[in-house]
Amino acid sequence: MSDRRTPRSLTEIVECYSPPLRSYIRRQVDNREDAEDILQDVFCQLVHITNNPDSSDIEKISGWLYRVARNAILNLWRKRREVPLSALAEQEAFDNLAARLFSEPAGEPENMLLRKLVWQELDFALAELPPEQREVFCLTVFDGMPVKDISESTGVPVATLLSRKHYAVKSLRIKLRGLYEDLCIS
Repeated sequence: MSDRRTPRSLTEIVECYSPPLRSYIRRQVDNREDAEDILQDVFCQLVHITNNPDSSDIEKISGWLYRVARNAILNLWRKRREVPLSALAEQEAFDNLAARLFSEPAGEPENMLLRKLVWQELDFALAELPPEQREVFCLTVFDGMPVKDISESTGVPVATLLSRKHYAVKSLRIKLRGLYEDLCIS
């Protein structure tokens, strides 16, 4: 039998239930910031209920806290599954831009200018990558070379090459995000 006393004040409740509740939320949510936001939201709801004179007392505080946390986690999962309308509009704008840059004939002056601008920005962004990342990115994307073939010709393990390409793509996304927003969203 446990001799842990039941916490009475809000401070005691937060001190007592934060560690196990945080652990529970972290097992359900992969992002640390989201988990901390949920934990904070749970305790904010508790404060709101205890400060509301019309609310009834919570009989089993631990059950209530975990139920609120579970509901917040489910809401987060639902929100992530939803595709906002603005994302659909953004995808359509991107598809239109991609068609203008890569599918349609470049004969129109505007398309030629756009292509030149995008390639210049891509060249600048590629130049900022570490040489190993730039090499694997260019060989796989522009030359269409399989990673396995690159590994065989360079002696670098496939996993290392995939990792380098991943970091290259991640870096390029960040560096080219402004251009993308200027061309697609505005």
